Amino acid sequence: MKRLVIAALLVLGAAPAPHVDAVRLLAAAPAAKLSDYGLFADAHGRVPAPGVEHYTLNTSLFSDYAEKFRYVWLPPGKPARYTATGVLEFPVGTTIVKSFAYPADFRAPDAKIRIIETRLLVRRTEGWVPLSYVWNAAGTEAVLQRAGVRLPVQFIDTHGTARSLDYAVPNVNQCKQCHGQDNVATPIGPTAANLNDGSQLQRWAAAGQLTALPATLPRLARWDDAAEPLPARARAYLEVNCGHCHSRAGFASNSGLYLQADEPVPAHQGINKRPVAAGRGSGGRSFSIVPGQPDASILAHRMESTEPGVMMPQFGRTVTHEEGVALVRAYIAALPPEL
Repeated sequence: MKRLVIAALLVLGAAPAPHVDAVRLLAAAPAAKLSDYGLFADAHGRVPAPGVEHYTLNTSLFSDYAEKFRYVWLPPGKPARYTATGVLEFPVGTTIVKSFAYPADFRAPDAKIRIIETRLLVRRTEGWVPLSYVWNAAGTEAVLQRAGVRLPVQFIDTHGTARSLDYAVPNVNQCKQCHGQDNVATPIGPTAANLNDGSQLQRWAAAGQLTALPATLPRLARWDDAAEPLPARARAYLEVNCGHCHSRAGFASNSGLYLQADEPVPAHQGINKRPVAAGRGSGGRSFSIVPGQPDASILAHRMESTEPGVMMPQFGRTVTHEEGVALVRAYIAALPPEL
């Protein structure tokens, strides 16, 4: 999948512009309009305000083929702190911004881009608060959307095929479920391992906006980089797309299926593991992963499905991620039967 990358590398945590409204970000009642926060310097949500900095992830969540623009704003003088596992420790006031967008033609991904929604995670004293803002048809303003909504989207994919789908903006409860760890909302993507592209974390530390950075860092593989080992790519994909729920602290903790890339126990990875509750989601299959047999594996079956109650992940997509499924099937097929 082609990534959209902003050419200029910005230094995390630069002094905020006067129009970035830190007080509004921390207010109990969310703003009705995204522009009320002053997070962007333009009306179209493409130019971040000074101090609102672009960042990238090695592997990102699949969201119906939407491209993502990611930004973070840190309160001045309050650095984040490195953590070996989980997301970085961000200070109160931190705002993580993620815009979901579609180019008209994925073969020209930087042209005619339509931003559908912009999601915020605001670190308040009581914890992280998720907010979703949906852009109008002109792309000039985004308004708060709590109830969730489906929006028609059309685009030409990388193969030149015209596609259309109903993009699903999640409701507040869905946001909290996916982002829940021990029943507390938390970011998913910005872990040290997933931010570690070889220089990003080091730049933040050099700018004084990240503390306690060790010399040796964990790294999550890029799922779409064929030069990286197949198991590392597949497990990175599963961690980002499934591991927020399938973890010991996540919504699906009682499943016993834990899909973090560093999970050491084969059964918890799903290998030769029977589901806790067998239902129609299993598709008549007996094990989450059968080494060497993707067709017999519940994991692949549920990733391929778009049927409510069967498909996994159950939120955040309406179509099958064909490339992601192909990766996981190849991973399962390569697992030795003796596992």
